[in-house]
Amino acid sequence: MELDEKTSDPIVTKKKKPKKKTFYGLKTRKSYTRKGFGDKVVIELFYTLKYPDKPTEFVRDIFWYDFTRREIRRSGNFDQKKGVLLHGPYKKMQGPVVLEEGIFYKGAKHGRWMKYDRQDILDDKEKFYKGWPKESIVTYYDAVEHKKVKEMIPIEIDEREGFYFLFHENGNIAVTGEYKWGEKVGDWVENYPNGKRKKIVSYPKEPFEKEIKPFVRKEWDEKGREIFTSSKGV
Repeated sequence: MELDEKTSDPIVTKKKKPKKKTFYGLKTRKSYTRKGFGDKVVIELFYTLKYPDKPTEFVRDIFWYDFTRREIRRSGNFDQKKGVLLHGPYKKMQGPVVLEEGIFYKGAKHGRWMKYDRQDILDDKEKFYKGWPKESIVTYYDAVEHKKVKEMIPIEIDEREGFYFLFHENGNIAVTGEYKWGEKVGDWVENYPNGKRKKIVSYPKEPFEKEIKPFVRKEWDEKGREIFTSSKGV
């Protein structure tokens, strides 16, 4: 089944005095960044979480405001000591023209995202569910209740793109790795049901490098003892 689309729009909790900036049940602070000069000034309007929280799980791209750089950053990891997660509506503007707008959920893109050119013409439109493209596929061990995730396949524009996850029935990660343009890239990690690492399989760092073949880099038994290592690629 595909990811649920019912929560595409932010849920704003309205209170009379004063009105709280609350989205999806979480309080936020309003902020902005400003770059450039003259008519090339680009302004980003956004909200960040008021209280520290962990980013959305299993998402490749986490968006957060860096206290030191005073800018929004996108990365695969996040340190609460260095910044704060974006959460709620986002808008990027150059003068009166909106260049990009969407919603964040705990640092991940969520709902409908729109991009426009400088003539205010729609350039791109995407839909996300807590960081995962809407086309992504999720399967479950329990087909009715949907509480035990079995597999998460990242799909973007009909291609596998992003982090892939396969879970054991007990909830521990069985396999994880990254897809780019439908190709496996980097290290893919396999784990035993008990959570201990089983194997690391190395793929090319970039897609379409057909001359580089995948190989098993390391392997362990269920007790965590290393039983194989390869010097290939060293």
